Order: sequence, then structure tokens, then C-alpha cells
Amino acid sequence: HGDGSATSYSHNSGLVVGVGQSVSAGQLIAYAGSTGNSTGCHVHFEVRVGGSTTDPRPFMANRGVGL
Repeated sequence: HGDGSATSYSHNSGLVVGVGQSVSAGQLIAYAGSTGNSTGCHVHFEVRVGGSTTDPRPFMANRGVGL
């Protein structure tokens, strides 16, 4: 993201965008799925800051997204 943070979206059944592609808020980027070690259809959303996982709530709140 250019600020030392990175996001990951896992367990998708299909991707709509590719690595390095710019995206906008609200844009479709993937289809939820149940791949890998998963017990049901969902998206695993992860935020990393400086390479370490962190709570995604503050990250999303600062961008006007609610959980």
C-alpha cells in the first residue's frame, strides 16, 4: 500500500485482479471460496504492518470502512 502495510485476501474461489494492479474502494477483487484449510465459504482478510499481522479494525476505520 506504500505506507508499510500489506493486505491479504485468502480462500478465494477465483481472482479478478492481479498482483500489482491498482484497485479502488468497492471494486470486485475476488470471489469468496473455501480453499485450503477452510471449513466453509468465506474470505480471510489479513493486514500486515512492517511484516507483522495486526488487528484490521483500525486499518479499515481509518479508510472509512466499517466491520
